[in-house]
Order: sequence, then structure tokens, then C-alpha cells
Amino acid sequence: MEHLLLFGLLFGFAVLHLYLKARRQLKALEALAHEHGCLPPPLLENQRPFGVDRLEQIFRAEAEDRLMELFLFHFRQTGYTLKQVFLMTPAYGTVDPANLEAMFSTNFSDWSFGPRRDITFPMFGDGIFTQEGDAWKRSREILRPQLVYRQYEDLHVFQQPLEHLLSILPKAGGVVDLQPLFFRLTLDVTTAFLFGKSINSLLAPENSQEQTFAQAFDTAQSYVASRFRLLDLYWLIGGRKWRDACAKVHMFADQIIDQNLSESENAEGQSDGRYVFLKSVAQACPDRASLRGQIINILAAGRDTTACLLSWTFFLLVRHPNVMEKLRAEINNLAASDEDISRSDLRNLNYLQNILKETLRLYPSVPVNTRTSTKTTILPTGGGTDRKSPVLIPKGTAVAYSVYTLHRRPDLYGMDAECFRPERWDEDLPLFRDRTTQNYGYLPFHGGPRICLGMDFALTEAAYIIMRIFRRYPNIALPLGETVELVGVEKQTTTLVLKIAEGCKVELG
Repeated sequence: MEHLLLFGLLFGFAVLHLYLKARRQLKALEALAHEHGCLPPPLLENQRPFGVDRLEQIFRAEAEDRLMELFLFHFRQTGYTLKQVFLMTPAYGTVDPANLEAMFSTNFSDWSFGPRRDITFPMFGDGIFTQEGDAWKRSREILRPQLVYRQYEDLHVFQQPLEHLLSILPKAGGVVDLQPLFFRLTLDVTTAFLFGKSINSLLAPENSQEQTFAQAFDTAQSYVASRFRLLDLYWLIGGRKWRDACAKVHMFADQIIDQNLSESENAEGQSDGRYVFLKSVAQACPDRASLRGQIINILAAGRDTTACLLSWTFFLLVRHPNVMEKLRAEINNLAASDEDISRSDLRNLNYLQNILKETLRLYPSVPVNTRTSTKTTILPTGGGTDRKSPVLIPKGTAVAYSVYTLHRRPDLYGMDAECFRPERWDEDLPLFRDRTTQNYGYLPFHGGPRICLGMDFALTEAAYIIMRIFRRYPNIALPLGETVELVGVEKQTTTLVLKIAEGCKVELG
């Protein structure tokens, strides 16, 4: 009896201690907020206890291929910075360029990935997209010189994979779903750049090792996306299928690395006179797990984001024939032959570059992401009834940002921000009138110190592929029976990237 009494007293003291500690922390936060004039942003009201309805909304919207539409609705309901309670845990969201600048640049050290590394590590391993701090800085130093444009400015790395795509497309024309083909094409391009030769998935039989790898890659990424939805509860999603997919990705990557590193090489990372990414990076990453992680990280980024950009571009073009005809006229005026075309020629195709910008505006390849505060910090705007006061973010708090919503702000892009209109990029957009909005109001490749190293590679690849397909086919159109809807109404599949749920069907003729 005495032991039970003693235990009860100790338990009571522990509860009291935790309560007083939480109260002191709350008082300290309130004092800090008052000192800096911080006010809470609008609250996204819950309809069910504990914010369970928030989780229900997300999974229902995902099942209906409407997740980005849900996030867009939330920000339009409350404002460009909001607070919500998600499974009893306070969280924030923002699409305000000033706040994004604070998170990505001015207060960069105040923010981390939170559980991102644990969520993705079984598949991605140790690489630039899962690392932070000194490890990330080291990876960036290693990878930056490998992704400069001189390594691909002759476009050779894109040519053979594209020829394989053109060889399997119907020469006489026909209806084709380009989206799965673009994913295989960009996989081939990326492996050609990484390893010195492509895995040629476009030509591989359905049950081949290359196709097995691609399927495992897709399966593993779909699990990663679902784990992201639960943040700290990511561990609820896993199982044998997830582990098997990750193991197959790692095994294939190891085989490719072994095969290519065993071939003759020189100190400059050259193979047959051409640059090979793997051999250059291997000199700086002698550890096998580290090298594999970097390769898988780059492979995922190089394949998925560019494939999505190409798919959405053709999806939009066949639904906007006036834009397509202007593009065709620009391409027809290009004097260089297919063999002689250069990166600079592609960059000088102004309307094509505007089309790529506009596609990435409406359908950014990575449409939503999160950061977690490493210490109590302040977002410069979004609080109070006028939504202009600073917002206090306690240590350990998640802040989500929707690039998809940011790119649809009419105060940045005009009242027709929902429309596909490449001409806007030659106009005096409100986006351009302020340094902060100019740098952090358009973020298809992120911003600040973590801006994408492969941005130029992706844009060059996409421009070259579009140009060659237009030269191959005098007529490209929307197939009969396909719908023309308002931009953003179509169904979208959100994994780590934003895909077209029903594919990108076009008629080539």
C-alpha cells in the first residue's frame, strides 16, 4: 500500500512538473510574440474532434486525384498563411513569398526537413536530397561541377534516347499516350548521363530487368509519397512490398555502378572521350552506400521532374492550338539541322522557353513540400486580421508550402492566373515589381541555397525533345473524345511529383 501511495505521489509530481513546464513555455512564447508584434494567422477550422477530418480530407482528395485542388481551396478560404490542427498537432501553411524567403534564405538555418530523411532513407539512401548541414554542403560541392552545362551543351546525351523514342512512335501517325513514354525516355537520358550509356528502357521487353527496376522505382516512390502525408506517423506505412521495392532499386543501382566502374576510365571521368557523371563522382564518394545514394537521388530527380514537365507541356499544347501554332512557327524558323542544334539555339527559342515557364507555373513538378523549425522563429507576414503581422513559429513546428497554389496567385500573375498563356512572361507582371516576389514567387526549382542544380539540364532536355517531336510530326492534335476543360480541373496524381492521372494522349500525324 505504501508503495502504491509513493508511486501515486511520484506520478502526480511528474504530471505537475510537465504541466508547469508546458505553462512556462507557453508564457515564454506569448512574451516573445508580444515583443515582436506577432499575431496568429487565420485558423483552418476543424469539423471533427482532434482534426481527424483534416486527414480524411487529404486521403479522400488523393483518392479522387484532387489533392492540389484541396490545398488551393484551403488557402483561398483562409489567406496565404494559415494555421491548422492536424491530429491534435498545430501546423502551418504558407504561400507568401516573404515567408518563403525567410524559410529558404534569410533564416535558412532555422529550418530543417523534419522527418523527411527518415521517410525517404530506405529508398533514397544518403544523398543530396536527404542530407542537411555539412553533409549536404559536401554533396553540393561534389555535384555542382558535374551538372554545369558544358557537360551536355552539345546535346549528345539526349540524342540516342530520343531516337529510340521516335523509333517506337507511329511514323504514319496515331493516338499515343506520351506520359509513360516520357518517363522511360527521361530514365534513359538520365542513365546515359550518369553512367555513360543508357539502360535503354524504351527498347527493353516488359519483363526485362530494366522494366522491373522502373516498376520497383515507381512502387517505392508511391510509398514515400504516402509516408510524407503522415509526417511523424510515417512509420505506419511500410511492409514487405515497400521493403522489396527499395531492395530492387538498390540492387539494380549497385549492378549498374559495378558494371560501369569496372570499365576503363581516366582521371577526368571520361569514357570514349565523353564525360561520365558516375566516374567523376565516384572519385569523391569512395563509400559504396554514399555513391549509390547520390546516384538514386539524381536518378529520381532527373527522371520524374522532366517527364512531368514534358507530359504537362503536350497536355496543354493540344488543348491550346493557337499556342501550338505559334510554337511551330518559331521552330520552323530555326535554321540549324537536328544534328547541328545546340543548347544556345534552344535557349534562343523565346516562345518555347515561355511555354516551359508557363507549364512549370501551372504544374510545378514538385507541387508541395514542408519544412520544420529547428528553433522558435518568426515568419515576417500572414498574422492578424489584416494578415500582415509577423507569425511566431514554435520550435519543432511543421510549415507546409504549396508551390501549386503560389503560382496561381492573381496578385502575382494577373487575374487570368488560372489560364495557360505563355505570353504573360513577356509582360510586366506584378511578380517582377518586387525583389522578394521576383525571387520567391516563382519556385519550380525551389529557391535559396537549395535551388536545383539540375535546372538547366532539365530545361535543355525538355526543349530539345519538344523541338524534335514538332519537327518529326507536322500535325499534333487533341484526339477525338478527349476533353478540353478549364486548366486545373483535370485529375492529377500526386506522388513526389505531379502527374496527369489519365495520361497525356495526343494524336500524331
